[in-house]
Amino acid sequence: MNLDSPKVTVQKPAQYIFDALSDVKNFEKLMPDNIAKFEVTGEESFIFALKGMPEIKLKMKEKQAPNKIVLGAASDKLPFTLTGNITETGTESSDIQLFFEGEFNAMMAMMIKGPITKFIETLANNMHKL
Repeated sequence: MNLDSPKVTVQKPAQYIFDALSDVKNFEKLMPDNIAKFEVTGEESFIFALKGMPEIKLKMKEKQAPNKIVLGAASDKLPFTLTGNITETGTESSDIQLFFEGEFNAMMAMMIKGPITKFIETLANNMHKL
């Protein structure tokens, strides 16, 4: 299952956005209002839970400064990645788009497609808070 967020423009240089996203504790600023839990569990990992959903642990998988950050599920039960592509559009502006890729059975994909789509849209729309 592949989902992508709308592309958002932020009035910050790409390196600034990359550095902010490289620090996992900054993801708390991007979370939706219905977050039930957010806990940094290491320098490159955190756990979060939305109301009514199970806890998810994410860890940093890949960084390519200043254009790409990849987070992945720490558990093999639900294998997925969340990739942030950052494109500098000027000296003080960047476009950011998030891509979710996961391997799920048809039933699971049907159940999580809506909430995950809304989740990555919220993350993208909150990028200006960094």
